[in-house]
Amino acid sequence: MDDPVIPFDLARMFFGTDPILFYLEIVFRTCVVYAYALILIRWVGGRGIGQMSAVEFLLVIALGSAVGDAMFYPDVPLFQAMLVITVVVSINKLLDLLIYRYSAAEKFVDGETVEIIRNGVINVRSLRRTRIGKNELFASLREQGVVNLGEVRKAYLESSGRFSVFQSTHAQSGLPIEPAWDVCPPPTYDPGTAVNGKALACCNCGVVISPPVKVPTACLQCGGIVWTSAIVAP
Repeated sequence: MDDPVIPFDLARMFFGTDPILFYLEIVFRTCVVYAYALILIRWVGGRGIGQMSAVEFLLVIALGSAVGDAMFYPDVPLFQAMLVITVVVSINKLLDLLIYRYSAAEKFVDGETVEIIRNGVINVRSLRRTRIGKNELFASLREQGVVNLGEVRKAYLESSGRFSVFQSTHAQSGLPIEPAWDVCPPPTYDPGTAVNGKALACCNCGVVISPPVKVPTACLQCGGIVWTSAIVAP
């Protein structure tokens, strides 16, 4: 049977019963877990952590865990929790210094901005590399009032996981994204279909071609084979 907890036992509260060398192990374990968690957070990407940077997100998690355990569990000495908090904050300040001084460290920790759309055409490679689906991209564009990709001059995925969209000053024809395709899919044309008098947009990348006699076999930009009518924003 476990011994009963003696309230306000200062030796237990602050130091516990562990050997002094165990505190060095705590420092080591904290550094290893912090580094591993940071790598996983970077792998998940900025979209998984909202508007906070990876370092800020990890700092909140680590401090919350260290502070909470020391508050509730009598077998967690205060000094151990304080040591974890001190190590976490020190790592955070060190990373801030490295980010400030070295651009390579900044790219590794915070990530980098990626161009997703240029002049109404999606960079399919960037979309795949950042593991973003077209539905997610189109939803973000619709939130900013975009009706078709021809309205977008440039769109970036920022390191924070948010999209920055810069609209064209002149309306151009482009791939329609409103209404949402899940609600009302656009009419599509298969390769070889005769279509006269309509500009077509590739459903994969959004590239627009002038009215053809027949729908192309494949998009020269991305290899897509499904086309729809391009529209101009009202």
